[in-house]
Amino acid sequence: MSEKVIACGLTLDDINGLADKVNNGSLSKIKIVNGASEIIIEKETKAVPMPAMPPVMNMVSQAAAAGTAEPAADASNEAALPSGNVVKAPIVGTFYAAPAPDKAPFVTVGQQVKKGDVIMIIESMKLMNEVTSEFDGTVKEILVENGNPVEFDQPVMIIE
Repeated sequence: MSEKVIACGLTLDDINGLADKVNNGSLSKIKIVNGASEIIIEKETKAVPMPAMPPVMNMVSQAAAAGTAEPAADASNEAALPSGNVVKAPIVGTFYAAPAPDKAPFVTVGQQVKKGDVIMIIESMKLMNEVTSEFDGTVKEILVENGNPVEFDQPVMIIE
């Protein structure tokens, strides 16, 4: 006696075999379409409980409090800057005064610079970004220590 074809040219044994493969194998879903007939065998997924997240409220409120305190400090720092052209960090990153730790710095206080001279490197996302002078003049002051982080638009150097 032959088995009866149920759908998509498959017998009940064929469908049960596919269901076993989905339940016991690495497949999560099988879809068979033959004309107007369609069979979908899908593994039931169980909801996995997510671990509890630490409360974010405290971290955000602390960051917000710190963020509101910084602009006042920046404003007082800018007011205290000596006269001259202020060179500001064009990006967020780490300030480097020299091309390598064992090399001489690009510029030193009292050194003459011309527009277009490389005056520092700011490392951001593992990329070394050379920063060039926008001014002709003499380096009056370097406001950031080598290897320290800088923020966008933070004063880094004074050229007079």
